[in-house]
Amino acid sequence: MLLRHVAVVSESKSVSAADVSIAAAAIQKQVSRDFSPLWQIDATVDGFSKLEDVPIDYWPVVIEDNINEPGAAGVHMDDNGQPFALIEANEGWQLTTSHETLEMLADPFGNRVVAGQSPMDGQGRVEFLVEVCDPPEDAQFGYTSNGILVSDFLTPNYYQPVTSVAVRYSYTGAIKAPRTVLPGGYLSWHDPVSDHWFQERFFSDQPEFKDLGVLSAEAESLRSEIDKLTPVPQRARGLSKAAPFVKKAYAMRAAVSSSGNSRATRLHSRIEQVRRAAGDR
Repeated sequence: MLLRHVAVVSESKSVSAADVSIAAAAIQKQVSRDFSPLWQIDATVDGFSKLEDVPIDYWPVVIEDNINEPGAAGVHMDDNGQPFALIEANEGWQLTTSHETLEMLADPFGNRVVAGQSPMDGQGRVEFLVEVCDPPEDAQFGYTSNGILVSDFLTPNYYQPVTSVAVRYSYTGAIKAPRTVLPGGYLSWHDPVSDHWFQERFFSDQPEFKDLGVLSAEAESLRSEIDKLTPVPQRARGLSKAAPFVKKAYAMRAAVSSSGNSRATRLHSRIEQVRRAAGDR
């Protein structure tokens, strides 16, 4: 299995190197424990204090105070055609970092498609863009790793033609059938007959279909082009600390911190005992 490397870096005044290290460790656990067994993709996820420290074989995920695209976050290509992601440092940046890391790992260059039956009546077989976190992307469907809120993600079964009660379609089980979009999420596909790209968006009370027209991957990638055309409400407004799932994540993080602090206190005590014993010899 090819091992991929992701670097999480903050260039934001509000996100410290310590914050980055905690988030990177949580996402590393998510990748190794949850994502890799399902997608057969393994990776390291490490935090770095500055972009200059990132080795050249790592794909950077860079947190910025302003990325000049309100609510946008996504994978781009550098001048050598290698992927990197930009994240805006708003409430919930850890969730977005998880989202973009998993999508980068599943499809580094943003052009991978899988054939399947269109959700739209009147269309036949279409090509779905593999965006593993978009259909269940709303934070209410996330879960915690090390007390950090991370993104739910699709399993490869999501693109299968039939529904089975014995199959998971997203990691948390929130998606119950293939090619289903949850509230706050979306799904993108290409219709070979019309050559147009379409989406199913669930940004209001009911899902709706959107014709995006003809798109090209010549500039960067299909995913980058689609991200520019998809105004996800939650990304635009950021997360609210008052939201139940955010409160639950904060409570989990507090419990993790409390346990960690207790363990650290005992470990500091034990380290001091070792020092004293060494000094007595």
